[in-house]
Amino acid sequence: MKNAPQVLILMGSDSDLPVMREAAGILDTFNIAWEMHVSSAHRSPVKTAKLASEAAGRGVRIIIAGAGMAAHLAGVVASETTLPVIGVPMPGGALNGVDALYATVQMPGGIPVATMAIGKAGAKNAGLFAVQVLALNDAGLAGALTEYRHEMEREVELKDAELQASLGN
Repeated sequence: MKNAPQVLILMGSDSDLPVMREAAGILDTFNIAWEMHVSSAHRSPVKTAKLASEAAGRGVRIIIAGAGMAAHLAGVVASETTLPVIGVPMPGGALNGVDALYATVQMPGGIPVATMAIGKAGAKNAGLFAVQVLALNDAGLAGALTEYRHEMEREVELKDAELQASLGN
């Protein structure tokens, strides 16, 4: 039996899946249960509202919402729940994701959405931000997050040592 999801990942279109898999991959790294749905703020507003409003009652603690262009998904979701919502603007469209960034970050006072970078880096950071929030009440998860950071540092040092060796330094 799969654990109840702590994180709900939503995307406005199935074309967003390659980006949103980055968030899911991070959550998998930390053994955090998640579920993912395609749900559009514009094309399926009733489904979107239901997913958002019922999430807390199902044990979800954080929602990650990725959308492109007008990118209203994160804001609509945030209006339907008091759970933290993390927005991931999708690349593409005439403005290559800048329109989605502006739509996600420009929320009116009172309905916050944490907004990440455009695309895969933003989705990865959304996953990590969700881990950070969950780690506030989970010492084991906090330790795993610290170790993750140390591993990144070790990887940089290894790459630098390889570079120095290739340069004869």
